[in-house]
Amino acid sequence: MQSRQYALAQWTKSSYSAVNGDCVEVRAQGARTVSVRDSKDPQGPVLDFSPQTWTAFVQGVTQGSFGTA
Repeated sequence: MQSRQYALAQWTKSSYSAVNGDCVEVRAQGARTVSVRDSKDPQGPVLDFSPQTWTAFVQGVTQGSFGTA
């Protein structure tokens, strides 16, 4: 996992975004990287994941592997 910053890019907000704006945005960087950032801080840090790692994370969330907050 790497932390980077991006000035301009096309991002997609999570379909589970809250009305108050508490959400994450995701974008694909070609076939090699999935980038994630906090939508409230678009100039802030970005986390980069391999597609395999991102897929495993999303599957874990969908299956409830991480519990609830």
